[in-house]
Amino acid sequence: MLPRCEIKIHPDKIDSRLGSVKVQIRTGLSQLFSDIKKHYLASWIKDNIQKEECCFYVQGDREGVCMCGYLKIHHVDDSIKPESNQAVTWDRHNHVRQVPTDAFGDISFGGLGQKTGKYVRVSSDTKPEVLYQLLTEHWKLPPPNLIISVTGGAKNFYMKPQLKAQFRRGLIKVAQTTGAWIITGGTHTGVMKHTGQAVRDYILSNNSTEGQIVTIGIATWGVIHNRKPLVHPQGRFPAYYSQDVQTQGHMSCLDNNHSHFLLVDDGTNGRYGVEIELRSRLERLISQQPLGNKESGVRIPVVCVVLEGGPGTLNTIYMAMLNGTPCVVLEGSGRLADVIAHVAGFPVAKVTLSLIHQLLKRFFCQEYASFTELMVIEWTKKIQDMIQMSQLLTVFRISEDDHGDVDVAILQALLKANRSSGSEGRESWERQLELAVAWNRVDIAKSDIFTEESQWKSSDLHEAMFSALLGNKHQFVRLFLENGVCLRQFLQEDTTLCHLYTHLPTSCFFLRLLVKRIQTERTAAPLNISLRLVSDEIRHLLGSFTQPLYPLPGLAISYLKEDVSVNLQSKVPLKQQFSSVPGLGPDRGGASHRDPVRDLFLWAILQNKKELAEIAWEQCLDCMSAALAASKILKKLAEEDEEEDDEAKEMRELANYYERHAIGVFSECHSCDEDRARRMLIRSSPSWGHTTCLRLALEANDKSFIAHSGVQTLLTQIWCGELAVDNPLWRVLLCMVFFPLTYIGFLRYRHDDCLQKELERSEEQITVESVTGCRARIRRKSPVRDPLTRTPPGLKPLNCSMRLVSLFTSPQVKFYWNIVFYFGFLLLFSVVLMIDFQTTPSWRECLLYVWIFSLVCEEIRQLFHDPDGFPFNKKAKMYIKDMWNILDVLSILLFIIGLVFRLTTSLFYAGKVILCIDFIIFCLRLMAIFIVSKTLGPKIIIVKRMILDMFFFLFLLSIWVLAFGVAKQGILINNEDRLNWIVRGAVYEPYLIIFGNMPSDIDTTQFDISACTVNGTDPLKPKCPVLNEDQRPAFPEWLTIILLCVYLLFANILLLNLLIAIFNYTFQEVQDNTDNIWKFQRYELIKEYYSRPALPPPFILLSHIYIFIRRLVLRKPLQGHQTFKEELSKEEEEELLSWESFMKDNYLQSTRQQHSQDMDQRLSETADKVDIMTEMLQRENNLNGTVAMGKRITRLEDQVSQSAEALQWIMDALKSQGFNAIIDAPQLASPGKHCKDESADPKTKEVEKKSYHVNARRLVYPGSNITRFPVPEEKVPWEVEFSLYSPPVLNEDGQVQSDRNPQGRTGMRGRGSLCCLGPNHILELVLTRWRDTEGSVLEFLSVWNREESLWELPGGLVQSDEPLSDRLQSIFGQRIYNRIKAKVVEGSKVYEGYVDDIRNTDSAWLETTVLNIHLDRTDHQLADINRMTVSSLGCDEVVQWLEVNTSTRMSSYQKDSLRRVAELHLWNM
Repeated sequence: MLPRCEIKIHPDKIDSRLGSVKVQIRTGLSQLFSDIKKHYLASWIKDNIQKEECCFYVQGDREGVCMCGYLKIHHVDDSIKPESNQAVTWDRHNHVRQVPTDAFGDISFGGLGQKTGKYVRVSSDTKPEVLYQLLTEHWKLPPPNLIISVTGGAKNFYMKPQLKAQFRRGLIKVAQTTGAWIITGGTHTGVMKHTGQAVRDYILSNNSTEGQIVTIGIATWGVIHNRKPLVHPQGRFPAYYSQDVQTQGHMSCLDNNHSHFLLVDDGTNGRYGVEIELRSRLERLISQQPLGNKESGVRIPVVCVVLEGGPGTLNTIYMAMLNGTPCVVLEGSGRLADVIAHVAGFPVAKVTLSLIHQLLKRFFCQEYASFTELMVIEWTKKIQDMIQMSQLLTVFRISEDDHGDVDVAILQALLKANRSSGSEGRESWERQLELAVAWNRVDIAKSDIFTEESQWKSSDLHEAMFSALLGNKHQFVRLFLENGVCLRQFLQEDTTLCHLYTHLPTSCFFLRLLVKRIQTERTAAPLNISLRLVSDEIRHLLGSFTQPLYPLPGLAISYLKEDVSVNLQSKVPLKQQFSSVPGLGPDRGGASHRDPVRDLFLWAILQNKKELAEIAWEQCLDCMSAALAASKILKKLAEEDEEEDDEAKEMRELANYYERHAIGVFSECHSCDEDRARRMLIRSSPSWGHTTCLRLALEANDKSFIAHSGVQTLLTQIWCGELAVDNPLWRVLLCMVFFPLTYIGFLRYRHDDCLQKELERSEEQITVESVTGCRARIRRKSPVRDPLTRTPPGLKPLNCSMRLVSLFTSPQVKFYWNIVFYFGFLLLFSVVLMIDFQTTPSWRECLLYVWIFSLVCEEIRQLFHDPDGFPFNKKAKMYIKDMWNILDVLSILLFIIGLVFRLTTSLFYAGKVILCIDFIIFCLRLMAIFIVSKTLGPKIIIVKRMILDMFFFLFLLSIWVLAFGVAKQGILINNEDRLNWIVRGAVYEPYLIIFGNMPSDIDTTQFDISACTVNGTDPLKPKCPVLNEDQRPAFPEWLTIILLCVYLLFANILLLNLLIAIFNYTFQEVQDNTDNIWKFQRYELIKEYYSRPALPPPFILLSHIYIFIRRLVLRKPLQGHQTFKEELSKEEEEELLSWESFMKDNYLQSTRQQHSQDMDQRLSETADKVDIMTEMLQRENNLNGTVAMGKRITRLEDQVSQSAEALQWIMDALKSQGFNAIIDAPQLASPGKHCKDESADPKTKEVEKKSYHVNARRLVYPGSNITRFPVPEEKVPWEVEFSLYSPPVLNEDGQVQSDRNPQGRTGMRGRGSLCCLGPNHILELVLTRWRDTEGSVLEFLSVWNREESLWELPGGLVQSDEPLSDRLQSIFGQRIYNRIKAKVVEGSKVYEGYVDDIRNTDSAWLETTVLNIHLDRTDHQLADINRMTVSSLGCDEVVQWLEVNTSTRMSSYQKDSLRRVAELHLWNM
């Protein structure tokens, strides 16, 4: 006995408990992996990132507070020294040490949305490489395509609502579209707060975390409020941070809308600005990284966005612009931004000290009082330098309607900076284009790159096209195609297409199929993707009825031969791999036959990329075949991709989308020209494996396409054969019996219709000629050559024999004859079974055997008949899939079994029974004739679906039948051992109860003991139920009646009504689609009877004998019929494809019109227009006051100017009359649009017109930490008084500084890094030559300066007694140096004078002499120089011959010298 279990579990709860266990296991594993990742991250951070802490306590101004800003109790014990050491001055560099960081992990801000980010505390001396590795490898941030460094006011400031909205919208848009990183100060104040709010608005509007904006806050650790929860030696995952703004005091809270935080620590507390240097180094490092991991030389661009700001912001953007970083200043944000925006468009001479004074007073208000005169001078100088770098300065003015949003201003600023970065011409345009592609901003490319001045060749855009395709940037692909990219040139080399397949994303299902095929066929070889592999896999998806799409020559035997392939594991750049493959080029045989548009369309379809595929499909000539092939491929991929349900669903949707495309194009063609449209269906397509549109649609199961009226018309035409479609059925049936009626025109033939049309065209031509008097040229449409036509249609009428043959070879007539003879077969079969089934077969039965044998032969012929060239296993699978073929095979097998039994004496009757059952199957096979009927055909489909539903219903019914039957049998009968009566009682009788046959043995009132046997001895009677002493049934009558009632309730009422409901649902579901299904299945019937011999069974044996003799005896191939397939000539092919392309364009245009007229689309466009109008009205309202004020100021300035002129005229008139004043009259200056300097000295006016040195006034002197004294433009001349001028001295050497720089002040005294005080003379040589004997190109010798990344003229400082510089000797060598030295006297002096060099000071400067020495091709030194240029390629100083043109990267004064040399040689630069 089993032990009793006290725990009881309901069966329904087992699955739920198992599900919960699975969930717990999955959760546990996920948690385990998460813990492992956190442990690894913590270990890496401790090993690579440090923090800084004070290691020497020095008492500060406050009791118990160190000079570092931390309390004494926050110091470690060994940092507190004895009181005797407290006199030591605290120094951060000496008294701060680095230890492993103790603050890192995830930070959670709580509140609405539960914002979570990542943070780490880092030392201010941390290498930026380590931080970049942390961001990309451990925090899993994708490398950026752009860095947006937002800087400005650190305190809260007011921004106009419209500017705030445009800033937020533009910042998020540029970050989202380009994949940029936004870097800010990270605190919840000022510009950082505005940036965080922009990110917050984006997250709330999208309501998802997809496409997260990467916002990195780099803040000072020592100023973070409530930072204690962030500290933990093992990291916090997460750390709960409280943003308490009310109690932060002079500290700052972190902004809760940033995603990542780098908290910079220098060991101090409460000191701002610690992070500036590390932030600058990190941004510089990121800007040196390649864009998109490419070898093109393009680096990640950085842009600085400025809002408001003060002195610190000015230093930040000034240094950024000196480093080549473009800056975008938002006018209207306040303070510094407005100052820069106000003077951005002025010439440098107008940006005076007086103007800066006025602007600072205007925009800084109360802060202006704290500005010293020296600060204003420094500001003026820096602003002037920034204005001179106009290519790096962009001002976003909200008042300019044509400027667009902030995102456009940011990207245009980057392109403007790139345009002037030294790379000119085609290189500059290509670099800008690559940036635009990386940002995915096609609007920027259209407005700034693809302009009238930029002329692009197809080859120039190939790299960008490749990047756009791999990045799925369909808008750029369309833009490139519109601007000259030729797909035939782009995909001319096979390696390009191989690379496209090699770079498929790892999530692509087709790539997994390719890898699986490679591993199956080439297990020992490296993983290569070749066009042969792609072709084999595509043929697998399309079907083996197609030919390979890429029949590469020499690759049909094995993979050991040369194959055009690309290594999956190769890291070689694209261009190198292209050039490394031999035998590829425009003259390659295999590449010239490929269709590049088809290749691109296939590549996009196989990745399920709808937009790219749509662009390629619009370019296809054979567009209908392409759409149907795409439908077939996508459905096959969805069928094989069983793991990804969502991806498979998308593939099916895209397949249906292209089916609708095919229907749309075919509808357009059919409405224009029915004959051509039908011809397109059966045209063999060379681009798609020499198959047809009709076959592709059938293989793709595109029922809607097959159900199109044009396709059905073609099928009807093939069904009728050479007979006209409009022949009444009764005439066809009558002619089948009385065929001589065909000789008198009782039936119409399609050939007669062609003759009639030809006659009408001839009459039309004659009429036109009679009217016009000249021969008319009427275009004749070529008739559709139907595959049924045995002979080409001519102009002669059909003779009697041809009419008779055409009648009996028509599939329609074959079908009707087969029906008639099939009824005869069933009649004969029934007569044999019911009347003439003798021991010895009669003549009727023998005729039946012959008839069956003919049916068997026909089934064998159908099995082996293959017009498409399929292998036998494929044909067998296709044969078995047809339900009617299954019935045929089953009926034949049963007949053979019955025949064997019938010929055996002992099994004679059993054989007859089997044949009777077989007769039922033959009758069921008769339903196939209804498929041709438009009325009954769809009903057959509904019946088939209902039969499937009924099988599932029988499974449910059998449960109740067995349950009731076994229970009833067990209660009533005791130990029944007769199997037949057990089945009757347990199964048969309960089944009959459903149909109303109520049992009598469960009710004692109807019990009759004579109707049963007590002991079961009578085999013809059932066994009596258990009896009592009175010979009455002993079973509980009340129980059996209850069981019967319950059984009737569920079986009769519930299950039968359920079956009715299922049938009703199936009928409603299938009814709407039965017409399409019937039209689709009609094709198989037409195909069967088209290929079927003309004679019906049993006479079909004659045809089979003919086929046997011809094929196996005479070894002659059968005449392959071109069912639904037509080969066109090249001219006909081109004409038909051109017409199809024209119809496709009409279809696309009508589709776009319908889309534009769609109500939802119109509402969307109207809403966009309303938004634009609202924005314009708001902008106009905001500008009304500003414009009015500007006009009033302009009128006031004009009046003041007129008054000044009048007063000046009065003073001049009084002086001319001899009136003298006691004091001199003040000089009246005409006020212009902006105030000028207060100095009115005439000398000042004279020098204002000059241009002064710029490089010599750079604030940062090279090679030293000394900063020049700022010298504004107006204070450069020595004649202008500058009382505050106090420049530093560098390398005075105790000499008397009597010389002054002839160009004016530089802000530095002493000789600096020059050799001596006063002028330092340098000599620069321009060695020129003609590239060839014809003098086509003038070249000059140049030396590459690695530090400045510029080409420069060979030369250097010269002594007074030496004609050449010693540096030339180190460059050229002694031999060449001596020869050039001898030719100095022959040189032409090009320029002599002052050089604006960054090393110049007030006391020392450079003066140069530029000599041109032209070398003839016969000079010996020219050969020596040529050898030297070759040998210098691996040296530190590279010397090369360059063409004299303006695109060479050189300093400005050397370019001027080259220009003079070009004029000297009559060469146009």
